[in-house]
Amino acid sequence: MVEDIESTDCAPVSSGEFAGLMARLGPFEARPRVAVAVSGGADSMALALLAGEWAASLGGAAVAVTVDHRLRPRSGDEAAEVAARLAERGIRHAILRWEGDKPASDIQAAARAARYDLLSAFCRSEGILHLLLAHHRDDQAETLLLRLGRGSGVDGLAAMAPERPTGWGRVLRPVLEMPRSRLVATLTAGRQTWIEDPSNTDPAYSRVRLRRMAPVLAAEGLGADRLAATAARLGRARVALERATAEAAARFVMLHPAGFARCATDGFAALADEVGLRLLARVLAVVGGEIYPPRAERLERLYDEVLRGLGGARTLSGCRVVPDGDHVVVCREPARLAPPVALVPGVWGEWDGRFRALALAGAPPGLRLGALGRQGWRKVVAAMAPKRPPSLPACARPGIPAIYDQDGVSAVPHLGYNGLGGLAAPLLVEPAPRRSLTVSGIRLV
Repeated sequence: MVEDIESTDCAPVSSGEFAGLMARLGPFEARPRVAVAVSGGADSMALALLAGEWAASLGGAAVAVTVDHRLRPRSGDEAAEVAARLAERGIRHAILRWEGDKPASDIQAAARAARYDLLSAFCRSEGILHLLLAHHRDDQAETLLLRLGRGSGVDGLAAMAPERPTGWGRVLRPVLEMPRSRLVATLTAGRQTWIEDPSNTDPAYSRVRLRRMAPVLAAEGLGADRLAATAARLGRARVALERATAEAAARFVMLHPAGFARCATDGFAALADEVGLRLLARVLAVVGGEIYPPRAERLERLYDEVLRGLGGARTLSGCRVVPDGDHVVVCREPARLAPPVALVPGVWGEWDGRFRALALAGAPPGLRLGALGRQGWRKVVAAMAPKRPPSLPACARPGIPAIYDQDGVSAVPHLGYNGLGGLAAPLLVEPAPRRSLTVSGIRLV
């Protein structure tokens, strides 16, 4: 969004100023290691230079990471060009490629999810706890307007938080208060060029259309600074709601390590609607392996049905919601389960946005992590006889993680079943949802 700025908003960001921004997001290790998501545009290039200088001054290092979505013919060349430019500045660079078939529709959402998955896997594999994103004040203002147009609630209108915890560390946005003009000025002062993404001027995208409307909006008091300040105020409300949601989750939700949840329906009835809706959205995200919540209208419709008493199973966000007495069971929707993934010894394999597994030394080759399925359940029950497996809701059984070899299901850790040649501990399987049930430590601008 074009800024309604004063001349001071065009000053470069100094190293001392950036160090102060990072200090607000601390603490960090004595020799911090950070990853910076870099598209090659002015925003992320400026952040990479600032973060590289900051980390080096403390004896640490920054690594720039570019995701090549392979959606444009020259995307690979551009990623290589970014690597070369940063190498001249002494900053290590890695390119992550989005392989495989691309969806025919909603490509931006799919690309965003793929980018998050690739960046998260990189940080996890490198043991990096901090991923820096270059979202700035103008992005924040645009996000608020976009979500307002979609009818978002408090979460959406609070837009982006400077700090967000993840399963492997934290996502940080240190320049969220900065107008884009200051990041551009930082590169200009440092004689550093950048790459302009052609999609940034394509009116097919909502953000581009909003940027063109920015002068009109600013004249009506809806400039980037005021919109970003509004998002920050809504962020304070979000923090209060998160605390209430965490308390409600502890009282009314049982999240099973096999990947499903049981929720007390009378518990939802005792909650304020905003807290109950938030809690239901979080349960759906964790069980469904999703990053983003469902559309507000669909979530509200399901929530109303839960409060009235479900007359049968419903589906939303890759989940089935099934009535079970005075509870509802939220489990994975079988049709949405991801295919099995191969397990490489010594390398964590992630599956279905919900679990990860590690094949240990001594594990047989050719193992895969996938869903147990109904046939797999019957096979395991027969193999374990006369011992009975743990009692689990029938709707949840197909989505339980299982280990496969060339002969089929060979181990189901959550059922205590191990047919892998008598090996006591051939692998580790643990929950790794993209979103957590509760969020803590949200820091506000």
